[in-house]
Amino acid sequence: MPDSGSSDAPEAASTAAPPKARRRGIGIGGAVVLLIIIAAASLGGWEFTQRMAFVFEEDARVHADLITVSSRVEGWVTDISVREGDRVDKGAVIVKIDERESRLTLDQMMAQMDGVKAEQRRVAAEKNLVDKQTQSRKASESARLDAAKVVVSSLKPQRELTARELKRTKRLFEKKVVSRRQLDQAETQHQRIDREYRIAVAEMKSAEAKVLEAEAERAMLDVLEGDLGMLEQRENEYSAKIAQRHVDLEDRIIKSPVNGVIDKTFVEIGEFVEAGQRLALVHDPENVWIEANIKETEIRRLVNDQVVGITIDAYPDEVFEGRIVNIGSATTAEFALLPTPNPSGNFTKITQRLPVRIAIEQRDGRLRPGMMVEVKIATGQKPAEK
Repeated sequence: MPDSGSSDAPEAASTAAPPKARRRGIGIGGAVVLLIIIAAASLGGWEFTQRMAFVFEEDARVHADLITVSSRVEGWVTDISVREGDRVDKGAVIVKIDERESRLTLDQMMAQMDGVKAEQRRVAAEKNLVDKQTQSRKASESARLDAAKVVVSSLKPQRELTARELKRTKRLFEKKVVSRRQLDQAETQHQRIDREYRIAVAEMKSAEAKVLEAEAERAMLDVLEGDLGMLEQRENEYSAKIAQRHVDLEDRIIKSPVNGVIDKTFVEIGEFVEAGQRLALVHDPENVWIEANIKETEIRRLVNDQVVGITIDAYPDEVFEGRIVNIGSATTAEFALLPTPNPSGNFTKITQRLPVRIAIEQRDGRLRPGMMVEVKIATGQKPAEK
């Protein structure tokens, strides 16, 4: 009996141990679950706080003004002075286009201009000569006219006097007071004075005609002045054409419009280009910014000059900072090339996005257009007062 009782005691002890062990295991699992719940709650609270204090966007890119350098003239490319990636100063030569034909045309127009100027000098000299000749002749004929007028004015009273004397002599001759000889003398005297008077009048009229003729010759000056005006007009016309040729020559040397970097070239030496054809792309590396497309549901939380934390995918270990400078006035869908009509009447609401421009400072030219960027906008921070 004692042996059997002693053997039952260990069995009872062994059967009682497992429930205790199970209770201990349940307690550890509960603690782990509790810790997971607490961690998840903490993480969720942190995420909620972040979402309340910041606006995040992963689809953002570095932008710059990409300037298309085009040709204003057509011709053969004779030289390309740059390669992709080269830095150029404003006014630096990028491409040269064949200028031989344009220069020959310019030389031809310059020769025509010289001919017009020579013709102007000839006509001006002729006008000066005609002016002097006609002025001298008019002065001479005017002097003759004045002399003829003086003779006429002096002979007129003598003619009247001899006419009265002849009339008186005739009456006396009829009364037998004077002789025939005296009457003949009076008639002769009157005829002589009358003839001289008529000659003087004729010379006066001739002098008047000569003066009018001299004045008519001076009208040639007006004709020559008109010729000079036409030549001046031709000169202006050739001047405009020559200026246009100079512009054409200048346009055959294509220069960089800004201090920048050559992003891409589109032509080769020997290629024929048309007017308006693009030759290269260039941008100013110092003038870059970031454009982020923000959801319309979050745009109300943004204002200009808010601080933006920036992470560049190419430089994940560096910290960048920017500020909002502009919030778009229209969603990106309004600028889509293809419209999105809804002819079926089915409607699915899609959250639209507005472009937000963020200013950022360049760092050694490493920020390049098209780079992917993540932004973190501090909406809880008030922008600094200016």
